[in-house]
Amino acid sequence: MTDHSDLEAELRGAVRGEVGFDTTSRALVTMDASNYRRVPAGVVAPRDADDVAAALEVCRTRGVPVVARGGGTSIAGQATGAGVVLDFTRHMNGLLELDPGTRTAVVQPGLVLDRLQEAAAPHGLRFGPDPSTHSRCTLGGMIGNNSCGSHSVAWGTTADSVRELSVLTARGHRLRLGRDWAGAPDGLRELAQGELARLRTGFPELPRRISGYALDALLPEKGADVARSFCGSEGTLGILTEAVVQLVRAPRARALAVLAYGDESAAAEAAAGLLPLGPLTVEGMAADLVRSPAGLPKGGAWLFVETGGESAAEARARAEDVVRAADVIDSLVVTDPAAQRTLWRIREDASGTATRMPDGSEAWPGWEDCAVPPARLGAYLRDFRALLSAHGLRGTPYGHFGDGCIHVRIDFDLLTEAGVGRFRRFSEELADLVVEHGGSLSGEHGDGQARAELLPRMYGAETVRLFERAKAVWDPDDLLNPGMLVRPSPLDANLRFSVLPGKPVDVAFGYPADEGDFRAAVRRCVGVAKCRTTTASGPAVMCPSFRATGEEEHSTRGRARLLHEMLAGELVTDGWRSTEVRDALDLCLSCKGCRSDCPVGVDMATYKAEFLHHHYAGRRRPAAHLAMGRLPQWLRWVAATRTAPLLNALASVRPLAQAGKRLGGIAAERGIPRLATRTFTGWWRGRRPAGGGTGGPVPWGSGPGDLVVLWPDTFTEHLSPAVGRAAVRVLEAAGLRVALPPTLLPRGGRIADGRTRSAIALLAARRARVCCGLTYISTGQLDRARTVLRRTLDLMEPVLRAGAPVVVLEPSCAAALRTDLPELLHEDPRAARLASAVVTFAEALQRHAPHWSPPAVERPVAGQTHCHQHAVLGDAPDRRLRAAAGLTGELSGGCCGLAGNFGFEKGHFEVSRACAEEQLLPSVRDAPEQTVILADGFSCRTQLEQLAGVRGRHLAEVLAEALEGQRRGSEEAG
Repeated sequence: MTDHSDLEAELRGAVRGEVGFDTTSRALVTMDASNYRRVPAGVVAPRDADDVAAALEVCRTRGVPVVARGGGTSIAGQATGAGVVLDFTRHMNGLLELDPGTRTAVVQPGLVLDRLQEAAAPHGLRFGPDPSTHSRCTLGGMIGNNSCGSHSVAWGTTADSVRELSVLTARGHRLRLGRDWAGAPDGLRELAQGELARLRTGFPELPRRISGYALDALLPEKGADVARSFCGSEGTLGILTEAVVQLVRAPRARALAVLAYGDESAAAEAAAGLLPLGPLTVEGMAADLVRSPAGLPKGGAWLFVETGGESAAEARARAEDVVRAADVIDSLVVTDPAAQRTLWRIREDASGTATRMPDGSEAWPGWEDCAVPPARLGAYLRDFRALLSAHGLRGTPYGHFGDGCIHVRIDFDLLTEAGVGRFRRFSEELADLVVEHGGSLSGEHGDGQARAELLPRMYGAETVRLFERAKAVWDPDDLLNPGMLVRPSPLDANLRFSVLPGKPVDVAFGYPADEGDFRAAVRRCVGVAKCRTTTASGPAVMCPSFRATGEEEHSTRGRARLLHEMLAGELVTDGWRSTEVRDALDLCLSCKGCRSDCPVGVDMATYKAEFLHHHYAGRRRPAAHLAMGRLPQWLRWVAATRTAPLLNALASVRPLAQAGKRLGGIAAERGIPRLATRTFTGWWRGRRPAGGGTGGPVPWGSGPGDLVVLWPDTFTEHLSPAVGRAAVRVLEAAGLRVALPPTLLPRGGRIADGRTRSAIALLAARRARVCCGLTYISTGQLDRARTVLRRTLDLMEPVLRAGAPVVVLEPSCAAALRTDLPELLHEDPRAARLASAVVTFAEALQRHAPHWSPPAVERPVAGQTHCHQHAVLGDAPDRRLRAAAGLTGELSGGCCGLAGNFGFEKGHFEVSRACAEEQLLPSVRDAPEQTVILADGFSCRTQLEQLAGVRGRHLAEVLAEALEGQRRGSEEAG
């Protein structure tokens, strides 16, 4: 490995920002959202333009390349580099000025687009271009790639919105780029004036021509606009430090016309005909991209045509005009903003969902965004599909049909030599096809390494040589992002998959969605970086730790990148023993938010458990793993010895509590929850019918309703038995027969076979308890988790044979049984059967007591949907149950921050509190009087109590209390 210590030392002495040459800093930026990987020497986070100049001077002196990086969402490889990466997101991320009068803003390159939109919105303004990555892409990256987005038919590309750019050249010249040759480096004007004929005839006239350098912007009839010509140069000409951008007036109201067609070619051919109506968007996608067409009109492909107006009525009228003008098989006009956002989310997530084919196989960028004249789009798509078939490939086109720009992920085999060869042959033939249709190899995301090698097919050799001459004018030392655009690296070099192990890695989980291959699971992260959003919108959860720290290593993408490098073994060299990976995963809350919110379904909670399992194999574990990871074991011991009152008394003595927390690896700021002096099953036994109990589920009561088995999870059993009692009350009131799981394991023979009835066998049996294994799984104690779960399956066999639903009150336990159990014991068919039997409290009532009406509570609610409920279980039944009970209002999203053992562990308190302060605590503080604070999870209730002094309640408790009030009212009336 090359020694960069002298370079690091010199940079540390020259800049005030952070300099990172450590393994983690480098590993986090080896990749962007493309197929490519390059290992940098180090990373610099400059504080200002002076820092940029200083870093450039050091690197120029040493001949070290420099790559500018924003959100790292580039799809062609241009945000990766082998030298020094400049990270503008840490410090140079400000909105310096916003002038509503001139409709301009002054921004730094690291500013995230959504932050600019939020600042402009109160003035009725917005930045026109809006890529689907708007919540994390930066203005600098957008200028570097000349990004567009869905509204480009109305407001054009980023270049159309740029007025002035402050740029530093590799040799340290500070330029202010603008029109009329403003800021042009020496030699650029002479170069352009000597090639006027080529500039006028060699560049296709397309709304989405992004490929190559925009040298035609230097023509006198186009205003000799140096700033515009700089857009799309992918960091190869200079380093942007500041930009003046133009804003547009946002329509007061919008409507969305969703137009359905038989197939994508029909939709594509119709798109150009809608442009004279002045729509804001004309976006297209086909049915093979949409996993669930719910909410879409019936068809095989759709156009999303947005219209604007001064009023909702005007916007709707324009949308209806679009429908009348379109030849559709079905249509839908949506004016409700929430409904529009839901539909747009389908389109915006396409960059992630398209990375998996409908059968689950992988698909990749590389030919992500070719563009042709809009009128030729239908014919191009037919030829494109034919080319795919000829090469035995599949893809799911979608994108900006109104601009003739198509996005697609293709199921290239980039893991084998033969597959990579086919990737090259297809790329060459597709480039020729695009040119044949008069198009551009890139229509939005730039050429980078993916397409720059093929630019001679589009422009010809002479124009490409002109690009090289322009690069030499700006950057004569070829210091800035070498290998991109001119003298490019081959399109099949530096593929990020080539460094991964050739054989599957031995792992504990089954990874069913990835055919049991941990390498494929890690490859899921393609870098679209939805996890890097700084604010959680709506019910979203992912990624709470990133929002708390702002550090890339605490994002889902950052952790996936480190796991990728761990498997590669080049940067992270100690495999499962890696401290870098361990430290990045340390602040993962295992909230599972990424499992649902990540467009490609990365499940970092599972990856974390897998890593911890291997990392601590044969080694001493942290105290918190023993104290909280084995919580069910300790609490059963407490119940057996009836020492809960003693432990509660000891925990109330501050010195003893502090000593206990230190011993158990628990944060000093945390209070120790009180233990129940009577467990839930202790209460249950006190009301059980005589003669029951041979190890099978015995219901209490003999009503006509269905039998349901209520799961006594560790938290309900030992910490919140009131929740269990309330659930029994409600379930029985709904006419259901409630049972608890078996508790006897006969010794010898087939365990818990449900047929053992002899007195001798029962005397020989031993007591046992079901457990979901959650605490063992979250701390990576997977061998112990397997043992616990196998014992649970043995106990549950009578329940599985009976086909009874299993009601789990604690969302995290229900999620563990639904997902972790079958993935950890994937070889045991009983695991899948138990997982499918698990229902939540609300699901049990909806499915098994559909005619029961809950008591009328008629109060507003506040609180938070449990993160596991959001990610794994779904909350639609809960919403319906709350509505039926007159519980009004919405619960917030995000994560409470306690997240089982996470918030209790030493060193996690501040992050835990920051997560709670994001949505949960403000929603509770702002709640009006008489509001019911709902929190179905024990962690959520504990966080509310400890940080806000508020008592949260499970929905079962709220309904049980209402039933009791109903009963008392009836008695008083009688």
